[in-house]
Amino acid sequence: MTDEAPYLRIAGDIRRRIDSGDLAPGDPVPSTRRITREWGVAMATATKALAALNQEGLVRAVPGVGTVVAEPGRERRVAPGRGLTRERVIRTAIAFADEEGLAALSMRRLAAEFGTSTMALYRHVPSKGELVRLMSEAVFSEEPPGRRPRGWRDRLAREARWLWCLYERHPWLGRAMAGLTRPMASPHAMRYTERVLSALNGLGLTPYQMIHVHLAVLGYAQGVALAIELESRARQDTGMTPEEWMASNEPRMDAIQTAGAYPVLSTLFGDEEFDLELGTLFEFGLERFLDGVEALVEKRA
Repeated sequence: MTDEAPYLRIAGDIRRRIDSGDLAPGDPVPSTRRITREWGVAMATATKALAALNQEGLVRAVPGVGTVVAEPGRERRVAPGRGLTRERVIRTAIAFADEEGLAALSMRRLAAEFGTSTMALYRHVPSKGELVRLMSEAVFSEEPPGRRPRGWRDRLAREARWLWCLYERHPWLGRAMAGLTRPMASPHAMRYTERVLSALNGLGLTPYQMIHVHLAVLGYAQGVALAIELESRARQDTGMTPEEWMASNEPRMDAIQTAGAYPVLSTLFGDEEFDLELGTLFEFGLERFLDGVEALVEKRA
């Protein structure tokens, strides 16, 4: 007889599979649903078991795949034997933040990527704050692909979608650039601002209206993009996909809706299921935003 918590026992069983080689690096580990079936426990217990393994660094969450066995020595993302330069530090930091998030990035963790000391990094980048600024600047150095559209609406939509694509590829960027009242000194980001204002120039809008349209587009894209980062963090913390999380909360959701307090919400889709897709949500909101700007332009005209 043992007093060991069920989730620790489950984590121990999976850990032994990893240690024995039954589960190799990159192999998917049992999902929360599979754990509930195999070990006969509640979804919350299964979630705790995967979270415990994640904290040990034995597993990691992969978007679109699920939780897999982490690779040994996975911290090193750079090839040894090459000189340490500011460009390599920035490039490696971007790859690190793309995979593990901005909160996990530190000068000490980054030094481990190169197998060097933290002080060696400070010779190239003086602080984490400056590193994040340089990372953002590097990402914004890209240019929107293709030819520039003619109409102001198509030009503004192109810039907004380009920004959204950056946030999709680099989920940490939305948080790094979120300070609308304290903008980051970034020449490359200012080029984006200049393109947006150029699209609005000559439409009869006041300078006040033009800068607010720009900031509203930026804030909208950042707001939706933050959900990407939050989902990535939630998957790492719980080891659950969005579908698994919804399944674990389904009884509670059903209990709330059957109480009759939300007659419109509970009958909105009937027997159909609503799957939230952030890209679709972004496009819907963008079109409505552009409709509003178009109404403003017509009013000014």
